[in-house]
Amino acid sequence: MKAKLSFLLLLVSFFSFSQIEESKLDELIQNTLKTFDVPGISVGIVKDGKVVYSKGFGVRSLITNQAMTDETLVGIASNSKGFTATALAILADEGKLNFDDKVSKYIPEFQMHDAYVSQEVTIKDLITHRAGLGLGQGDLMFFPEGGNLTVNDIIHNVRYLKPENSYRNTLDYNNIMFIVAGEVIHRVSGLTWAEFIEQKIMQPVGMTSSYGSYNRAKAANVKNIIDAHAPVDGKVVAVPHDWNETGNAAGGIISNIKDMNIWAEFLMNGFTTKDGKKLVTDTQIFQLWNLQIATPVALKNPYDSNFNGYGLGWFLTDVKGHKQVYHTGGLIGTVTQFTLIPDMKLGIIVLTNQQSGAAFNVITNTIKDAYLGLEDRNWLKNFSERMAKVNAKYDKEKLDVFTKSEAFKKEKKSQIKSEQITGTYTDLWFGDVTIALEGKKLRLSCVNSPRLKGELIPYSPNVMVIKWDDRSYDADAFVNFQMDENGKAQGMKLKPISGVTDFSFDFEDLDLLKKK
Repeated sequence: MKAKLSFLLLLVSFFSFSQIEESKLDELIQNTLKTFDVPGISVGIVKDGKVVYSKGFGVRSLITNQAMTDETLVGIASNSKGFTATALAILADEGKLNFDDKVSKYIPEFQMHDAYVSQEVTIKDLITHRAGLGLGQGDLMFFPEGGNLTVNDIIHNVRYLKPENSYRNTLDYNNIMFIVAGEVIHRVSGLTWAEFIEQKIMQPVGMTSSYGSYNRAKAANVKNIIDAHAPVDGKVVAVPHDWNETGNAAGGIISNIKDMNIWAEFLMNGFTTKDGKKLVTDTQIFQLWNLQIATPVALKNPYDSNFNGYGLGWFLTDVKGHKQVYHTGGLIGTVTQFTLIPDMKLGIIVLTNQQSGAAFNVITNTIKDAYLGLEDRNWLKNFSERMAKVNAKYDKEKLDVFTKSEAFKKEKKSQIKSEQITGTYTDLWFGDVTIALEGKKLRLSCVNSPRLKGELIPYSPNVMVIKWDDRSYDADAFVNFQMDENGKAQGMKLKPISGVTDFSFDFEDLDLLKKK
């Protein structure tokens, strides 16, 4: 970006940007679209209780080429977690629950792997990522879209997930616990999670275009909604929407910039609606936006931050002496970012229809820097160079694997034979995975996640690579077979071939054993 946002952005009118400032921000967003190959981006800024920017750029779908606007609906993904926490706070204010209540009080059948933890886990633990489950552990029960497991199945299967860390010791981002929290809301209120969010939060707040889930938006015959997009073989293409209804409490909301601006205003106005109704008391707000579990902060960082961690449904940090409340969200083909600096009455929202986190970081950081009075740091150039290096690393990782695989195809005598590995394997929490010979190709299919299927190709004497049919996943994995003394597979372990793979493809948590 050649021109920088003027320091005058700090002196912005309550009602609108000056023309020159708005044009510079427009230019930045257009350049961001091009640099990171994002079809569409919408951006909102709220300052001092007023919307000062609300625009869409590019197209909402490469199939239709219809314009992306500030009214275009986007899956906000994990930005939904703040709504889940707010819903629990509302119920707490009504005296129907307490954040320190045990989960078993409301879901008696709930169990974790450890009997002690099962009895001790609280609602607060569910929404602070501190219950012991690892990063993305268990996500394959609802990710990618199209799985067969219900919310009750997921709650039952949590007992089979062996925690990666001790209870309340580490912040490891986890969606499954938010699904459990959503079921608490359902059982206490009698409403589904989506119904509660729409009726008790969105409607009073004035988010008239938003929905608690993708299916509810489609049922309402919504037209102005994005297609998701992802890079496939070096080209960004439209891909199917990806979110199971079972995961709504962790990331199901569909919204747009206009409504997310209203959400930001509501939150920074003390969780008070425009007609003066306070939905959450200050007692509960203190819990939501108070640090519950901390994570390390680098000694040198762009905003001189001194702390970082998670509250209830929100990430928390400090930027240049100001408290920041924020979250991001990501689905296959969609990423979003929501940032509040409450003492500055500043909210920044970025919604996209591609999965480049660098794009939303460029826009958010540039706007934030302008309000903080910082010199232009050319985030577009910085992130562009950074991502070029990262993507080159990932591309090399994948190329090296498939190059080795091609060479190993010549080693016919050393390759795994189909009769050694065909059959059904099972994992306690994920279910059955089958390997079968179809024509001359070995195929792997996941029974409870039907879209997760692909071809097995030779890699080394005991290892094959699963190449998923849906190339937008970018999640090909090593399949390491454990053989008995007769050369027959007794089990298998999976591991992504590249660091590009999203953590929700938690293959490494699977322990697949061959069925007799």
